[in-house]
Amino acid sequence: MNPLPRNARVLFAGGGTGGHLFPALALADRIRETLGDKAEIVFVGTKRGIEYRMRTKLGYPLELVNIRGLARSFTVKNLIVPFLVAGSLLRARAILKKYRPDIVIGTGGYVSWPVLKAAAGRNITTVLQEQNSYPGVATRQLAGRAARIYLGFEEADRYLPQGAPVIVTGNPVRISVAGGDRVEAIRQFNLDPDKKTILVLGGSQGARSINNAVLKDLKADGLDKKYQLLWQTGEGDYKDVATELGDRVEHHSLFPFAHQMDLVYAAADLAVTRAGAITLAELSACRVPSIVIPYPFAAGDHQRKNARAYVDRGYAEQIDPDELENVSLLSRAVAMFESGRTEQMKQNLERDLVGRKPAVDVIVEDILKLIARAQEATVES
Repeated sequence: MNPLPRNARVLFAGGGTGGHLFPALALADRIRETLGDKAEIVFVGTKRGIEYRMRTKLGYPLELVNIRGLARSFTVKNLIVPFLVAGSLLRARAILKKYRPDIVIGTGGYVSWPVLKAAAGRNITTVLQEQNSYPGVATRQLAGRAARIYLGFEEADRYLPQGAPVIVTGNPVRISVAGGDRVEAIRQFNLDPDKKTILVLGGSQGARSINNAVLKDLKADGLDKKYQLLWQTGEGDYKDVATELGDRVEHHSLFPFAHQMDLVYAAADLAVTRAGAITLAELSACRVPSIVIPYPFAAGDHQRKNARAYVDRGYAEQIDPDELENVSLLSRAVAMFESGRTEQMKQNLERDLVGRKPAVDVIVEDILKLIARAQEATVES
């Protein structure tokens, strides 16, 4: 790639949930690592999203757009959505005029739609990073104007316009995620190095049904002493879970939410988790097999589709949310260890991923080429 004629001005639009924000952060950090001071990076989000709650930790300027989606059932709030859409487009145009980006990168969530729509209208290069096996609304609607669409799952291609500029890259995760030290992780979480660790992971908000299922198993049968839990309960469930466990908590490690996910994954031998695309990508990068329980109310049922893709590749086993009442999660986990199934899954992950360039590098290399092309076109004009 030719050296960039000038600093690279990059604008990220995406958020609401960690599943949309964290891929953007992984890409932004990699661009900054590659370009150093030549990278000028700005994020656009909403006040309702995780990006706003994390604004002091982002490491990048954050601009806000006021936008929300339609509620699935009728509510008075739906009546103001058209006005929010119109206002968000005006706000997006003002942000674009202020920063004059070379490229706008959309990673999903409601905020990505007005920003990329406005950017395409101004002939600014736009790209999309789609995490899920079933593309979100923004990706499906904006695909026709994008210079590139980076897919986390090959299965998503079938839902996009024929001939769309797709590259199947896998989902970008921070390089540091797979760099955790197991000895340090065991020490920090006060775990027993001689036991197998089952990670219960419900995301930043937790997963009430998964927490309840694990509690039910512990109360009924306990857990074989060869195993221990590393349990992210979520902020909302932490006190209740700790109270319910009582003295059983001594044998396990509970925490509401961890920002050092590299250590969490380094300690884990098996994960019990939802099927969020970025969680699955991080588990894969760390070669952690999993039991996945898809969130049943995800848009387009995309978590069930994500789970199916990982099961088909031999990385995970799936339990349907409706089965949780009749299935012992911990017994299933122990059976996977005892049968050698977890070791086979690790081998499958290693087989498919060893030697493959990380998705974050593949995407950033292509983005830098698009930026160089956009800058050269500006110079020529």
